[in-house]
Amino acid sequence: MSTPLILDCDPGHDDALAIMLAAAHPAVDLKAITTVAGNQTLDKTTLNARRVCTLAGITDVPVAAGCDRPLSGVLEIAADVHGESGLDGPVFGPPTVPLAEEHAVDLMHRVLVEGSEPTTIVAVGPLTNVATLLRRHPEDVSRIRELVVMGGSTSRGNHTPYAEFNIYVDPEAAAEVLASGLPITFHGLNVTHQALVTPDVVARFRGMGTQLGEVCAELMTFFASTYRRLWDFPAPPLHDPVAVAYVIDRSVVDCVRAPVRIEVEGAHTRGATVVDLHGRMGWAPNADVGLTLHRDRFWELMTGAVEHLGRA
Repeated sequence: MSTPLILDCDPGHDDALAIMLAAAHPAVDLKAITTVAGNQTLDKTTLNARRVCTLAGITDVPVAAGCDRPLSGVLEIAADVHGESGLDGPVFGPPTVPLAEEHAVDLMHRVLVEGSEPTTIVAVGPLTNVATLLRRHPEDVSRIRELVVMGGSTSRGNHTPYAEFNIYVDPEAAAEVLASGLPITFHGLNVTHQALVTPDVVARFRGMGTQLGEVCAELMTFFASTYRRLWDFPAPPLHDPVAVAYVIDRSVVDCVRAPVRIEVEGAHTRGATVVDLHGRMGWAPNADVGLTLHRDRFWELMTGAVEHLGRA
């Protein structure tokens, strides 16, 4: 049986490949792609989702635009990482996949209500859409099988010294979602930094001999350039598809149950995920937290998805 899934994202180079993985693998029944402001403004992340779907031949999944700003405060984007378009590198033609008329939160709610079984949400951007959904429809908690998040870290951050970008953009939303009672799994930087797009992976994309494989290689080449410039990484980490891969195959990531808190007030730590791995604070565990990625299995899933879509 495939898992019904909503992918909430802010494309973004790694989001683009998360869309491909979610659409391609038979273990997932992708019901909707919803977009949120994060890596770029909402109009750009939404355009990018439609561009990716057009290129990859994903024509049967609705794409809806969601929240264009965090619950409070001012939106900060990651143009220094993803470029002015949010998906710099390749040249995309105009998308042919349409934009749904309904708001992303309304689409999420409709998918949940119409589902014959609880639906999984994979959120790989700021959690603004998910928090807004739960504010408007708190009864939807019972309709969500689980929430799998790419966000946070058990150690250092990337947007600030202690805050990972997705959580930093809207920590109030993350805190509300964490307090909702949903089953939540966080795959943070400590895991996704193990998913490095090394030159052999780029070569595998190019070696597919398809337009999609070549575009993926170009996306990752641009992504590599920003990670070298900003963080001196030898290869870029492919964050977001890790969360999708975990839904497909639990053995891809080893997790532990742990207490997690979201810092919303710290002058230097706002947006940090406080993960008490050693139980020092006496808090009850409230989330699963990814620790170790099984890299070969992850890349088997990811490159297999691109190859499948590219030849479809």
